[in-house]
Amino acid sequence: MILKFFSTRKVTEFAKSLAQDVAKRYPPAIANNPAQMVSQKRLSGILEEAFTRAAEFNRENKLGWYKKAKLGNEFKWELKEMGYDEKFIDVATEGLIVYVTRRPSPKT
Repeated sequence: MILKFFSTRKVTEFAKSLAQDVAKRYPPAIANNPAQMVSQKRLSGILEEAFTRAAEFNRENKLGWYKKAKLGNEFKWELKEMGYDEKFIDVATEGLIVYVTRRPSPKT
C-alpha cells in the first residue's frame, strides 16, 4: 500500500502525454517565434483543454499533494525539454496547477 502511494510512474507518463498534446497543437517553433503569432483565444483553448484533461485525471486517480506537485514538475520539465521559452512554461505550469488543485464545483 505504501509503495502504491509513492508510485508516480502513471503521473509522469500522463504529464509527458499532456505536454506532447500541447506541443502538437502549439509547437515550440511557433510559440518561440514572434512573427508567427497565434491568437490568445486559440492558445487559451489549447491550454484549457489540456488542463481539463488534467483535472479529470486528478479526479479519477485522487492525486494527493505529492502527486500534484510531481505532475506540475514533470509537465514543466517536458515543456522545457521540448524547447519552449520560460515565460510560456511558467504560465502553462501555473495554469495546470490551478486547475488540478481547485475544488470541483458542486453539482446542481
